[in-house]
Amino acid sequence: MSKQKIIGMLVAAEMDSVLSRYGKPEVTERRAGFDVYIYHGEGYRLVVVHSGIGEIAAAAATALLIDRYEVEMLVNFGVVGGLTEAMTLTKTCVVRDVVHYDFDLSGIDEVLPAQYPGFDGIRLPADQTLMEKALAVCPALVPVSCASADKFVGNQEEKQRLHSLYGADICEMESAAVLLTCLRSGVPCLMIKAVSDGLTGGGTEYYAELNKAAALCLEVTDRIIREL
Repeated sequence: MSKQKIIGMLVAAEMDSVLSRYGKPEVTERRAGFDVYIYHGEGYRLVVVHSGIGEIAAAAATALLIDRYEVEMLVNFGVVGGLTEAMTLTKTCVVRDVVHYDFDLSGIDEVLPAQYPGFDGIRLPADQTLMEKALAVCPALVPVSCASADKFVGNQEEKQRLHSLYGADICEMESAAVLLTCLRSGVPCLMIKAVSDGLTGGGTEYYAELNKAAALCLEVTDRIIREL
């Protein structure tokens, strides 16, 4: 790792796990309505932004990390819903691509539902190099496709529909915003996720498993950061 590499970390709802693992930050700031926590590791500076839940907040927080703090790469970890039987509780995943499934310009442009202009299809690709490095550090990670939108999905039928329509393995509420902003800015993005609520689970399971899944997810993420 190069000297003082600047790594951005976007956290939606799992900030307690960050504070528990890293402790009190060296610097705490309030920028553009977000709380920012800055840590120094061996050879790198970690800038953590607590975005809160949802695509709009996540896009704004990602832009803040890129423009204000000039991060060289961005890591997003968090808990997700599983869309298949294989995505059992607390299974850790690395996102290979994201489908923003409630984005649709097909009524006015010659694109598919969920396809952004300028992209060949509906999938937003994560950084291949970072994904391969993550798998080298943590071979147990499962590469997955993520369905992302501003809605919590706790219904089994809806989860099965998302898997059937988009071939997605997991769903959540921030990845499309984070990844699209990084792609447009030319900043590599790595997303590590852990399943909190499985195919038949919903809000109750999410809250019951949130802390456990978040801690496991951050443990894996931290290992990867230290090896990059």
